[in-house]
Amino acid sequence: QCAGILLGRKDLIDAAIHNYNPYEGSICRPMKVGKEEIMGMLAAVQTWQKLDLNALNREWNARVQRIAKLVDTVPGVSTKIYIPEEGNSYPTLRVDWDEKKFGLTVAQCDRELRDGNPRIEVLTNSNPSMVRAAEHVEADADIKHEPPKNQLEIVSMTLQDGEDLIVGRRLREILNTARTRA
Repeated sequence: QCAGILLGRKDLIDAAIHNYNPYEGSICRPMKVGKEEIMGMLAAVQTWQKLDLNALNREWNARVQRIAKLVDTVPGVSTKIYIPEEGNSYPTLRVDWDEKKFGLTVAQCDRELRDGNPRIEVLTNSNPSMVRAAEHVEADADIKHEPPKNQLEIVSMTLQDGEDLIVGRRLREILNTARTRA
């Protein structure tokens, strides 16, 4: 990832250039990019311009709706489709269940999905593939901070055609098995 596009008002672009270290007054050697990266960026912009973003968003939403419909058949499981306010704004499915009643934690479900065939990656705090974001922690040692609740989420834009059914069926199977064992 040695290429990028900076778009915006001229005064903001000028400010970005001035904040580069060391400041050289222009975009030159420190911003040198190979011809392959330039052509890749051009192809990405041209592809993006041709996309029907509304149709793509409808398809992403339909994918997580299909997964939700499958796992909602498991008694005690609830789902919520939402679009994150920060970061990537793609339809995302959150799946919740009572870990004690099911005898299955989010971390265990995550592991079962990852260890299965095909391997399924989901967003959880326990997923070792996830890059951790820096969290603000108060300097006051007397304040006790609860760790964030581990939740299982599925981001629609990472799914290819048909994968939603594979993910939904496998997740439903894991949750049903845990519920009947508990």
